[in-house]
Amino acid sequence: MAILSSFAEHLPRFADRWVMSRILQATGSAPVRLMVKGGADLAPPGSSPVATLVIHDRDTLAGLLRDPEVNFGDAYMDGRIDVEGDLVRLLEVIYQGMENTLAGGTWYTRLASQWMDFWQDNSREGSRKNIHNHYDLGNDFYKLWLDDQLLYTCAYFPTPTATLEHAQIAKMDHVCRKLRLQPGETVVEAGCGWGALALHMAREYGVTVKAYNVSHEQIAYARERARAEGLSGRVQYIEEDYRAISGQFDVFVSVGMLEHVGLDHFQEFSDIIHRSIGDTGRGLLHFIGRNYPAVFSRWIRKHIFPGGFVPSLRQSMGVLEPKHYSILDVENLRMHYAKTLEHWLERFEESRHKVTAMYDSRFVRAWRLYLAGSIAAFRVGHLQLFQILFTGSQREPIFWTRGGMYGDAPAIEDPTTVVEKVRWTHAMS
Repeated sequence: MAILSSFAEHLPRFADRWVMSRILQATGSAPVRLMVKGGADLAPPGSSPVATLVIHDRDTLAGLLRDPEVNFGDAYMDGRIDVEGDLVRLLEVIYQGMENTLAGGTWYTRLASQWMDFWQDNSREGSRKNIHNHYDLGNDFYKLWLDDQLLYTCAYFPTPTATLEHAQIAKMDHVCRKLRLQPGETVVEAGCGWGALALHMAREYGVTVKAYNVSHEQIAYARERARAEGLSGRVQYIEEDYRAISGQFDVFVSVGMLEHVGLDHFQEFSDIIHRSIGDTGRGLLHFIGRNYPAVFSRWIRKHIFPGGFVPSLRQSMGVLEPKHYSILDVENLRMHYAKTLEHWLERFEESRHKVTAMYDSRFVRAWRLYLAGSIAAFRVGHLQLFQILFTGSQREPIFWTRGGMYGDAPAIEDPTTVVEKVRWTHAMS
C-alpha cells in the first residue's frame, strides 16, 4: 500500500514533467525553465535558463501543449502564468527556437487563421469595426506612452541615443525627403493616425494634404490640432475608408496602414493608389512585414489588432506590380522599430497604474505582452519594417542618388524647436 501511495503521490509530477518536456521540445529546447506552481519544474539539459515560466495549474499547462501561442497569451493575461525574469528575453529565445514552426504553422493554426480571416475581413464595414476596437480605446490611453505628437508607427533614430520625440520627427522628415516633396504639391495620405505626418508635410514642405482615416477619435484629435496650428486650410482630415479616396494627387503616402488592408484587399488598395496618382505620381508605403509568408499571430488578432495581416516583401508587390509601378528604394528599419517599442514599453510600464485605473490588470498584462512580444519579434528578425518608395511608369526618376534622403542639407528647423511648438500647441488646445 505504501508503494501505491507513493506512486499516486508522484504521478502528477511525472505527468507534469512529460508535458513540459513536450512543450520544451516544441520551442526547440529554448533555454527556459517551466514550473508548475507547487509541482515539478524542468529546463533543457545543460542550459542556462533566461527566465522561468510559472504555470499556476495543470489545465493551463495542458493548454500550452494544445495551442501554445493563444493559450500562453490568454493565460498570461489572466494571471494564470507569470514570468520570473526578463519577459522580452524569454520571448526572444522562444521565437528563435520556434522559427520553423512559426514559419509554416500547424494545420490547426492555419485553419484557425482562415476562420479569423472570415470573421475579421477588412471590408468597409469590417475595417471600421476592426479599427475602432484598437484605435478608439481613448486618446488619454495613448498619450500615456506615445510621443508628444501621438505617432503610433516606427520612429527613425539618427543616433541610438535620440529621444523618442526627436526620432519621430526624424521619421516624418525621412519620409518627406524620400518623396522629394515640393511646395504647392498635393498629397493624399491613407490612414493618418492622429494627424502628425500630414501636419508635418504641410508645415515644413508647403504641400496640401488630404488625409483619410476611419477612427473617429483620431480624426477629431487631428482636426483640432490642425485648427490650433492654423493649418486647416492646407490639411483636410476625412473620416472615411481609404476606398473612398477621390481626386488626383502628386503623391500617395501610407504609413502603418498596409497591415490593416489584408491580402484579399491588396487589389483594391492598388486600384486606389493608381486612381489617385495615375502613372505620373509617386508614393511611399511604410509597413510591418516579414521575410516570408506566414500566419499572423492569432493572439494579437484576437485581443489587440483584429484584421491585422503582416505581408512578406514579395506579397506587398501585389499592390504595386499590377499597375507597373517602379520601385525606387526599399529600406528595412527593423531595429529602429525594436528601439521605438522599447521606448513605448518603458513609458507604458511607468504608467501601468494609470492604465489599470482606466481599464483593469488583465488589459495591462495583455498590452505588456503585445509590446514585449513585438520588441522580441523585431530583435530576432521575425518581423521587419519596410519602406518602399515607388513611382509611376511615366514619371522621370525623382533623385539621382540617395544623398538628400539622409540629411545632406537641413530640411526642417531644429527638432527641439518643433517639439516645443507641439507641446505649446497641445497646451493651447
